[in-house]
Amino acid sequence: MSKLVARRTLFAALFALGLSGAASAGAPMQGLGQAWPNAVDVSLNPHYHAYTFVVGGITYVQINDAGGNVLGAVGTSGGQFIVLPIGNPQFVSTPQQAAAAIAASPVAAGAIVYNDGATVISAIPLSDGTTALQATTAAAPAMKPSTQISTMQTCDVVTCSTHGA
Repeated sequence: MSKLVARRTLFAALFALGLSGAASAGAPMQGLGQAWPNAVDVSLNPHYHAYTFVVGGITYVQINDAGGNVLGAVGTSGGQFIVLPIGNPQFVSTPQQAAAAIAASPVAAGAIVYNDGATVISAIPLSDGTTALQATTAAAPAMKPSTQISTMQTCDVVTCSTHGA
């Protein structure tokens, strides 16, 4: 299935779930968007809270700061992501969607807040006091082409060390 078709399917499923959630009180999504939802905190970092909601094969992950303020949330299934319109969605990036242009810059390395083996979400503190969220698949990130070394490449100690290989 192409990425475009998979993304459209995810959007259709999210839309359908939104309609069915509105129609039924007590839906499993109850609490999404709240400061202290009725869900288990699965955060890997004591400075943040992570809550998951699974409906129809789609995992929704909400990240809050230590005070319960909703930073953002994503829906994910099969490596596809969608940023949910809660918290500060302009500060959330996914492989399919970059965060909005932000004037602030990172002041520290990102801290992993959530990792379920398929999805990893990191929180990145910014110079203006806000926090950006970055959602990615749990697969190892690809190396930049400039740092990749072909297994067919041959070099001597001088050439490889000179070129940073």
